[in-house]
Amino acid sequence: MLILNADEVRRAVPMGECIAAMKQAYAALSSGKVEMPLRTRLPVAKHRGISLIMPAFVDKNRAKALAVKIVSVFSRNPARGLPLIHAAVLVLNPETGEVEALIEGSALTAIRTGAGCGAATDVLARKNAQKAAIFGTGVQARTQLQAICEVRQIETVWIYAPNKQQVKQLITQMAGCGKIPKDLRVAKDSKEAIQQADIVSAATTSAAPVFEDADLQPGSHVNGAGSYTAKMQEIPGQTVARARVTVDSRSAAQIESGDIAIPLQKEKISAADIAEIGEVILGKASGRRSAEEITFFKSVGVAVQDALAGQLALTNARKMRLGVEVNW
Repeated sequence: MLILNADEVRRAVPMGECIAAMKQAYAALSSGKVEMPLRTRLPVAKHRGISLIMPAFVDKNRAKALAVKIVSVFSRNPARGLPLIHAAVLVLNPETGEVEALIEGSALTAIRTGAGCGAATDVLARKNAQKAAIFGTGVQARTQLQAICEVRQIETVWIYAPNKQQVKQLITQMAGCGKIPKDLRVAKDSKEAIQQADIVSAATTSAAPVFEDADLQPGSHVNGAGSYTAKMQEIPGQTVARARVTVDSRSAAQIESGDIAIPLQKEKISAADIAEIGEVILGKASGRRSAEEITFFKSVGVAVQDALAGQLALTNARKMRLGVEVNW
């Protein structure tokens, strides 16, 4: 069995390759080639935490994988100097069930979440998009930025978060890295962040919308990656109501994200208004229908992403001779 730490995962899973894998994952899910029960939620209320168990089996053409992820979110951790999220992915041989790898899951989750939104951005955003806005400064925000710049030639990015020092730190660390432009700017407020943006990505823990719908430019594409409970609404309901709405998993998004659940409850949208991004990739549903249309992709994160990202990490790590092999 191969064990990969976080740094080895980052080396083994390039963003461009992971975006391609996420397109495969979404297409497999929407074509019925995935066995994936809804994630099991295990509350750890005494310590203000929750652990999620996420298994998936994928069997579509070259996309074959079997994996289980356990991800834990403990809200007291940052005050203890610990990451909010800890995760591990167990990769199994899809033909025999043999344990093949244990992969550090926080880094893999961050990359595959960014890559998932990158895949949706590639499918839905205008081809001439050049300006972006990022809400948040955490690990997820950083991979959102990396993924957007992988699929579009972005020239300028506005970044907004309440803590301006964290924004400046992100800019110092990421400006000019890889395909990310040097022109990263601190936005004074949410309006400045999105008033010129062609692509908007939100990756925060906010329970309330992080921008005003009226500030969005016509033709914008919006990614929502932060809301992970039915009561968290990171994206304005008015935006969802007027947008072309896509999700990674129709069933999961309606249950696990307030960005979708709340507009449904308030009848701002109906279930018929929601398409899976895999259906768009497969040509079974329409994507962007005009240059002026607002498009919105909601990522709740699904286990098929972890399965194919984990398989990618394992394949590349073996080629690159990364990690530690142990007898199992």
